[in-house]
This record gives sequence, structure tokens and C-alpha cells, in this order.
Amino acid sequence: MKEPVEKAVTISEELIDRIARKLSQGEPVRHSLPVKGRIHIDRPLPFICVYRRPLKRRDAGTEKLVRGEASYLIGQGKERGLSDLVTSIAGVLSAKFKSFLILEIWSGEDQRDNKSEKHPLPKPSFKIFTSRSSPLTETVEALEKALKKIKIYGMTPAVEVNYREKISPPGMTAIVKPKGCTDLNCSVMGLEISPFYRDPHTGNPYPFVLRKLHRLLGRAFKRAFFEFSLSHTDYRPENHLALGRRAVVKAVWDVDRKLAELVNLFDFLFQVTPVNIEQAWNCFRRSGYDRQPVLSYRPLPVDPAKLKRKLYEVQVDRIDDPTLSFLFREKRTEIDRKLTMLGDRGTVKFLYGSLQVYGGVGPELMELAEDILRRLSPYAKGESRTGNFNAKDFAGRARKEIRHYKNIYPGLSSEVQVRKDIVGLMVSHGNLLIGESNNIPASRVEALIQHEIGTHVLTYYNGKAQPFQQLYSGLAGYEALQEGLAVVSEYLVGGLSPARMRLLAGRVAGVKFLTDGASFIETYRKLYNDYGFERKTAFTITVRIYRGGGLTKDAIYLRGLVSLLKYLKEGGDIGTLYIGKIAAAHVPLIKELLWRRILHPPPLRPRFMDDAETQEKLKSLKAGLSVLDLVDRRRKR
Repeated sequence: MKEPVEKAVTISEELIDRIARKLSQGEPVRHSLPVKGRIHIDRPLPFICVYRRPLKRRDAGTEKLVRGEASYLIGQGKERGLSDLVTSIAGVLSAKFKSFLILEIWSGEDQRDNKSEKHPLPKPSFKIFTSRSSPLTETVEALEKALKKIKIYGMTPAVEVNYREKISPPGMTAIVKPKGCTDLNCSVMGLEISPFYRDPHTGNPYPFVLRKLHRLLGRAFKRAFFEFSLSHTDYRPENHLALGRRAVVKAVWDVDRKLAELVNLFDFLFQVTPVNIEQAWNCFRRSGYDRQPVLSYRPLPVDPAKLKRKLYEVQVDRIDDPTLSFLFREKRTEIDRKLTMLGDRGTVKFLYGSLQVYGGVGPELMELAEDILRRLSPYAKGESRTGNFNAKDFAGRARKEIRHYKNIYPGLSSEVQVRKDIVGLMVSHGNLLIGESNNIPASRVEALIQHEIGTHVLTYYNGKAQPFQQLYSGLAGYEALQEGLAVVSEYLVGGLSPARMRLLAGRVAGVKFLTDGASFIETYRKLYNDYGFERKTAFTITVRIYRGGGLTKDAIYLRGLVSLLKYLKEGGDIGTLYIGKIAAAHVPLIKELLWRRILHPPPLRPRFMDDAETQEKLKSLKAGLSVLDLVDRRRKR
């Protein structure tokens, strides 16, 4: 069904003058235009994206492709005054920057019959239009190159360049007449996009395709704007990503706050960690290591179904910024899956959810784990026998470390708690929780301090220092990078022992046994008999993996370490990773948000980073050390 044809309306001279005045004074412009139009100019920039809605046909989804840009205008096809408005904007900003670019986009015709195509899906294609007399060669080449990197449906798009003097969508006049462009020293480029992002029969957008195109097209625009700025203006952006929008609208803050509030209502790991591990061990030992223990959990503080209802009331769809929208959607999906897991706790369904959230163990990771377990002897002297720290002593050392960071950043308010209801160590909401029964070798104390405080606590409070709460509550899938970073910190302070590396490999092996269908007892026996772990260590690994119904999270320590070593070898900056709780896949997006000045550098860095020996070890990591090199004393320098 066609949308009703909207009557042409007028943009008043008063509004045009007001917008021009704001721009000349360096102020942002955010204003609604008649018939659902919108102008958004984040700050004075030497370019604008324009989309004009056609009067006689439906064009669903296309206007979304300019939303989220730092400078864009959406109007109606024959809106009176629209040309005057764009001409006025071009005049003000061309005078400021010596030149100005108008990039207008429109959609091509819907292809209802695709039978002639070998591929059953519509092939993405783009047509770039530029002036024959002033072709903007460098800008066109930058846009063409960026568009060719876009992949949709697994296909590389066809991109062609067309030269003409009148550049406008079919049936419309030029947004600024050629003579006006000459007088104002502004240029017009056009981009026609094949509407592969919507169903040709119904005219409805494919939401996932449209969102992906929106994100990728925004990157292509910025490449073109960056090249135009350097080639034709006196504006000198530091990076093409710096041309993204900086203003954050109220809808973004609302979504961020509501998602964080939902996450803070429950601590997922706390809820799936048994409260009776010591008692379970004693029962298991008395049974002759032959009977699966019964594990008990804390009562759930929330109703997962009710939280899900609230989760999908969070209006992520209102966010135009493609990068932020992507991050929030990812997080919403992860919260949904974790809530499902809490509802399935204690059942076989729990494992299926775990595989969605944390993944399983692939052949390469299992091969590495077996290599570690084979090459590192279970009897190696990897940890000092000079004494142990009990829970109270370790808590004192941890509080001293926290005071160091609090002196640098007073906003840090982390607490250290010794508790009976946990085993081992855990950071929850920025607080360090220590199991009362802990007995830690002295040689492992510094490594564990840097693992828990120098990584988990630090990234929590660095995230809290950012404007978005997701940076401390954790972006989707952040755990693997967090644990990889924490293990690398153990290596950097000289506390990563062969026994510790074997433990990480044993966890991977245990997860593989779980997902292959092994029982609790079978996995315990493999860890004890085949890999040489002590009975209690084998039991603890098995409990961690089988808790809740099957938790594959413990494979992420070794997987995250492998990923981080690859990142450092490829030249990645370790400092960026401490900005908050992020995944490796988010690093490019975090860098983008830093360039856009939406995020800012973190206030804290691990204090061991200032040590000369640490810097030498980092150089070795960047040169390309393997996982086993980290515990090979002869090769790690």
C-alpha cells in the first residue's frame, strides 16, 4: 500500500536566517523541519549529507542512512525553501572553510524480478555522481574505495562513477543550482543506492541489512569527507573518525542508564556460583570420588521473565548513531541470554545458553590446551614454597593496592570483603571478594593482585569514569578480553607459573569434555588420571564447569590470552584495553568514540606499567611470543 502523497510546505526565511546565524557563531543546529524533516549539524563542518523524501513513491529505510552523521538534512522532495536553506548553509560554512561539500543520497528503483540474476539475493550497487567540470577526483576515489569494501549478503557491491552537471534524484531539481555552487565555492556529489535493504514486493526494510548498511555507509562517508577536507578546505581533522558526531542526545543517555540499571539488578556469576563448594568436596571425597555432588545456589533476586519485559521496553530503536546503536543492541541480546540462563539454572538448557554467551572449544584451542598439558609437567616447581597468605593477609595486601589507586583517582571506592559463601577470588561491582578458605602461595600474591585489582577493579572504575555506564557494567562479550588481559598482567609481574598455565588449559579441556557429553565424574577422572591434576584441583575445575547445568565460561581465559597475544603482535596498544570492560571486537569502535570525543582517556593505568622490566616484556609480546613462551624462562625475555 502506497503512503499518501504529502503536500509541499515551506521552510520560512526566519528559520533559515536563524540557522545561518547559529552556524556563523559556531553553535550546533538541531531543528525539526516541516513534514517530519530534520536538520542536525553537530558543529560547523565543511560538508552535509542530504536526503530528500520523494513525493510520489514510498522510500522506506533510505532516510535512516544519513541519520547519525555529524551533519545531515532530511526534507521533503519539493519542500519550498529547502534549496534556500541548503544554499544558506553552504554559504556560511564555505566562507568559514574555503569550500563546502553537499553529498545527496537517494535510492534506485526497486527490482521486483530477480530471476535473471545467478545469485538469489539482490546485488548491492552504488552509483556515484560528480561534476564533469569539477570532478572532486580525490574525494570520489576515497568514496569509491570505501564503498567497494562494504560486504552485504557476502557480496562485494558494484560501484560506478557517473559524470554530469545536474546532480539530483530522479524527478527533482538540483538542491543548489550549478551557478550557485560556483558563486559559493561549494560542490555537490550524489550517491544512488540500490534498495537491496528492503523487500521489493512489500517495500518494507530488512532491519538487520539496513542497520549493517547504515553502519558501513557511515564509515564510507567519513572517508570521503576526510579526503575532501584535506584536498579542498583549510580544515584539518586528525583522523576520518574525528568527523563523526560528538553530540549525544537524550535517547542515548536513557538507553544507557536503563540497560545499566537492569544489569545492576543481578550479578550473573554470583548467581551461578555454588555456595556449598567446600561441603560438596567433603561429600565427594567421602564417596570415594565416585558420586556427583549436589550443588546449592543462592535464591534468584529477580524474576528473569519480568526483567526481560523491562529489557525490551528500552527503546534502542530511537538511537540514530549506528555505532552506539550497535553496542546497545549487542548488550541487550546478551542480557536477554543471561536472563534465560538464570531461568534455566540447574537444567540442561543452561548449557545451550552458555554456548551462546561464551562459546565452546574449537579444535585449535583444544589442541593448544593439550599441548600445554603435555609439555608442562604437573610436578614442575612453578610456585614458591616460602609460605602462604591466608584470606586475611591477602585482604590486607589488596587494600594497600586499592589505596594506591584511590590516591590517584578519588572516585575509586572499591571494598575488600572476606566471605564464607565463595571459594577463590571474585570481583563483583568493583569490589574484591575473597573466599575465607583461601591459602595463596606467596609467589602468586602479586600476580593475583594485578589480575583482580590491576585489571578487573581498574577497568571497572575506568569504565565508571566514562560517560556511558556500559563501560563499567561491561559491553557484550567483554569477559574473554578481560581475562586475557588479567593473565597477561600475571606474566608482566613475573607471577605466571607453569601450574597456572596448566590450570587454564585444564579448564579448556574440561569445557570440551562437557560439550562432548561427558558426565561430571568422567570429566573429573580425565583431569585427575589423564592430566595429572591433584584431586581437589580436578574437582574445583569440574565444579566450575558443571555449575548451573554447564558453564563454558572457563574456556575464555586461554582463548582471551591467545586473542590478546595476537592483538599485541599486530601492533595493538594495550593501554586502550584498560578504558573499561570491552571485547576485542570493540577496540575499533572504542577508538572511533575516542576520536569523536564521546569517550576520553582513562584516569587509571596499572602501576606495573611504569616498571622498566614490564616495558621490556611488552616489547617481547609485541615481537610475537606464544602462549608457552610466557612460562618458558629461557625464552620469555
